[in-house]
Amino acid sequence: MTTQKSVIDEAKQIGLAIELIELGARLQVLQTETDISRRRLINLYKEIHGVSPPKGMLPFSVDWYVTWLPNIHSSLFYNTYVYLRRRKERSRMEAVVNAYRLYQEQTPLQDDGKPVLSLTRSWMLVRFFESDMMQLSACTRCHGKFVNRAYSLDQDYVCGICQPPSRAGKTLKAAGARK
Repeated sequence: MTTQKSVIDEAKQIGLAIELIELGARLQVLQTETDISRRRLINLYKEIHGVSPPKGMLPFSVDWYVTWLPNIHSSLFYNTYVYLRRRKERSRMEAVVNAYRLYQEQTPLQDDGKPVLSLTRSWMLVRFFESDMMQLSACTRCHGKFVNRAYSLDQDYVCGICQPPSRAGKTLKAAGARK
């Protein structure tokens, strides 16, 4: 017995792929989250962006998410994602896309015109939580919930907003901009 693909299901998959590509998803994200062949995804990416998709491995380290600025952005995204997932009408990928869109609306771009948190990193963050590699830790000062490594001793956790590192915001780019 052969299973026929529904034209409507295929259209939904293509619509999701287009939305993810427009938001900057890498090819590996598209392959994982859709049933579309790699060749078709590459062609779709080329049609939308006019160039081949970037090559290389996905970022795979929880360490990036707990550094000062990425932690603030990751925490904003992930708390929004959790809120949207609690609303039962959202699938996992709908919640990722909608949380990422809300994140983009609320955060400024960096000097290079890109957001601190890409869609691919957002998607990886959700997967790290699903794999129990990350957890939310409550700040003892502001009581906000922030992304942290799983199984961290967090009873005295203070977030990077309440206690920024001494060099926060003092990059070479920032120093050049002040001159």
